[in-house]
Amino acid sequence: MAHTPSLKGKTLFITGASRGIGLAIAKRAAADGAQVVVAAKTTDTNPKLPGTIYSAAEEIKAAGGQALPLVVDIRDEAAVTAAVAQAVQAFGGIDILVNNASAISLTDTEHTPMKRYDLMNQVNARGTYLCTQACLAELRKSAAAGRGGHVLNMSPPLSMKQHWFENHTAYTMAKYGMSMCTLGHSGEFKKYGIAVNSLWPRTAIATAALQMIPGVDVNLCRTPEILSDAAYFILTSDPRAEGGSGNFYIDDELLAAHGITNLEKYAVKPGTTRFIPDFFVD
Repeated sequence: MAHTPSLKGKTLFITGASRGIGLAIAKRAAADGAQVVVAAKTTDTNPKLPGTIYSAAEEIKAAGGQALPLVVDIRDEAAVTAAVAQAVQAFGGIDILVNNASAISLTDTEHTPMKRYDLMNQVNARGTYLCTQACLAELRKSAAAGRGGHVLNMSPPLSMKQHWFENHTAYTMAKYGMSMCTLGHSGEFKKYGIAVNSLWPRTAIATAALQMIPGVDVNLCRTPEILSDAAYFILTSDPRAEGGSGNFYIDDELLAAHGITNLEKYAVKPGTTRFIPDFFVD
């Protein structure tokens, strides 16, 4: 079957898709006519945290896709399993999984309550593992049919350097847990024709998660669309292609590899040349 770079008719299961990067990836896919499962927790509007699964579904439909908003706490195995079943019932299968949901707390050991440690590890590392496990049977079917077979984890390159750990050990452990899923699953699922990759930004991205970090100037950030455009190149690639799995992509490098070097449109404030660097990129 010839490979066509389009997400038309594909079904994406995206965690944390009610806002931010997850929603941007969903809308980019919707522009092709994709079907998106919005798997997130937010059902009620919050003035401090805009976006619900229902408002996201409306934006996805307006962008040209179909949407299935599902209330899913990815810490809850039964909820994830049920959501996968509902996605299959609605759309006939799952072609792509995007593990985007994440929890952050940039606190040192003294100031990280165990409740927060548990939240980060349950959402980031365990949640990514659980969603991948729950979607695996459908991803295998999709890969076997030549339709899809991609897992994309929104997590950083693995770098065992002390400075990435010493200021927020718990958060780094939790995010690296997602990246270790990429490392392990890319090898484990190769025999099925399923590609597993990670994507991470070079600069800080203007999302609601920034509210968790005091003193960040949003004007020195880029928009989530730089990641949705980069993700699009990964998700429309042939998952069986040589070197197409087990990568830790950085957004600007990936865009440059596809001929996109003018990143001006992604600046929150037009004309900005100096951006806040993100974590975990040496």
